[in-house]
Amino acid sequence: MNPDDFIITRKRKKYKFARFSNYENCFEATEITDRRITELADNRPITVEIGAGTGLFAAELARRHPERYFVATDVKADRLQTGAKLALESKLDNIIFVRVHTMHIAALFQPHSVSEIWLTFSDPFPRDRQAKHRLSHPFFLGLYRHILTEHGVLHQKTDNHSLFDWSLEQLVTSIWEMTELTYDLHESALSDDYRIVTTFERRFIAEGLPIYLVSASC
Repeated sequence: MNPDDFIITRKRKKYKFARFSNYENCFEATEITDRRITELADNRPITVEIGAGTGLFAAELARRHPERYFVATDVKADRLQTGAKLALESKLDNIIFVRVHTMHIAALFQPHSVSEIWLTFSDPFPRDRQAKHRLSHPFFLGLYRHILTEHGVLHQKTDNHSLFDWSLEQLVTSIWEMTELTYDLHESALSDDYRIVTTFERRFIAEGLPIYLVSASC
């Protein structure tokens, strides 16, 4: 696809999908393999952001940490292209952007090859019958455990208190060891990396909402 074909509708999804498909750091799940990611990482620790949205959080982490390799994933390519464009402009060669549903995340990575996973402001799916879709559901925790290294770490950031407390319950039930926990991230003494502000987070902070964070090891 040629993005110029959509020049009149730059804000429309078709235009953004076209840009995603043409960026060299963007991939559909069917275009990338676990072996290819391992080759690109070149023995660097791998960090994955799941449900990355615009991918700007992962791009900033990649800028700060050239010694690591980053994979930003989301089911919506029109969002990911924002971070992909910034990464190309910033000449970041340690990050890629992959459109994939989290259900299939384990297919992208060799078992126990990922050192860190981020869940940033995932959809809370507030109704009880939607719980199976929450990215901290035990089903997904099992997928993360499969791809994380022995001492790999899962981080979750959210503004949703109910989701956060529910996630803590799932981590305890699934026998994860919580290593960091705060109910007000931006008033805590945790790493500056944790306080990198995502697109959604900026809005929540402006509304005076606290940001919750938990880190857990498998």
